[in-house]
Amino acid sequence: MGFSCGFVGLPNVGKSTIFNALSRGTAAAANFPFCTIEPNTGIVPVPDKRLLKLVEIEKSAKVVPSSLKFIDIAGLVEGASQGQGLGNQFLGHIRNIDAVAHIVRLFSDSDVVHVSGHLDPVRDLELIITELMLADLDFLERKLHKTRKLARSGDDVAKAETAIAESFSKQLGEGKIPDISGLSESEKKIVAQMGMITIMPSFVCANVDEEIYRNFGKEESSKKLIDFAASKNMEVVPVCGKLEEELAQLDPEDVKEFLADMGMNESGLDRVIHTGYKLLNYITFFTAGPQESRAWTICDGTAAPQAAGQIHSDMERGFIRIEVITYDDMVKYNGWNSAKAAGKLRIEGKEYIMKDADCVFVRFSV
Repeated sequence: MGFSCGFVGLPNVGKSTIFNALSRGTAAAANFPFCTIEPNTGIVPVPDKRLLKLVEIEKSAKVVPSSLKFIDIAGLVEGASQGQGLGNQFLGHIRNIDAVAHIVRLFSDSDVVHVSGHLDPVRDLELIITELMLADLDFLERKLHKTRKLARSGDDVAKAETAIAESFSKQLGEGKIPDISGLSESEKKIVAQMGMITIMPSFVCANVDEEIYRNFGKEESSKKLIDFAASKNMEVVPVCGKLEEELAQLDPEDVKEFLADMGMNESGLDRVIHTGYKLLNYITFFTAGPQESRAWTICDGTAAPQAAGQIHSDMERGFIRIEVITYDDMVKYNGWNSAKAAGKLRIEGKEYIMKDADCVFVRFSV
């Protein structure tokens, strides 16, 4: 289980530059709108120092990290919800993703034009949010045209969909992001199938130059962006796209040394990845041994049988029990066998709720 995150923003804000750094790909990063004609998709490994430690401890022949999917959507412009630029063609691409990263520009570069003429990250973010709200409003109006007919015929699901869509449409019409906090679990399941962009977990990725990067949150433009994003319940992650693109070409040891010189323990891109995970309430568990050490992604609150199903469907179907050793004990006792000998292995059943960094072995029979 990974997650998919769509990069959304105006043209020329550096979406493709950041995407290239993440995927080490060659997406066009040209100085004109819509250079990303079709969404570029990159599958990237999730950095996790714990997994590397398990590989070292177990002397694993193979390492398999969790992965996530990043999708670089074409630059949106004012009026995209009404078909301006490449419009709804690209808004449609982000209705099936898990999270939205709003890329906003805080770097100055005379060689890269700004579509609005000058830098104003708050204005740019507000414009994109407005376009997404208008797109969702149009989407709901078309959906209501269908669900109201079905609801009149007595379809209970359509009745529930209609009630939710009408409520959301009203809120969007008032300029508000729809509030899902008061919905029941069954209603939330309906909402999850609707593909509304504005209620997806979202954060802001600020593409900055090196000077702002060093003073992020202290200089005026970044402070204003942080305050505005907070009013929309969004976190801001600073990334220096050009710098990250250069780092992506270096060996891991050279990157580590560079970050240490900068007083950083992780890159901006690593923070983007970890922010996405936190937003989606994901945790990681591990399987580790001489043949392979692997990281698995699940939602927080997942029970043991469903976690086992991430490894293989037969494990969920024939689940008997799960053997668990904490990551800390794996490190303390230098591996599975030593931790087990020290009495640190627990036997858990079907009701067990997985915890972050559990190291496990699944017993099953089919």
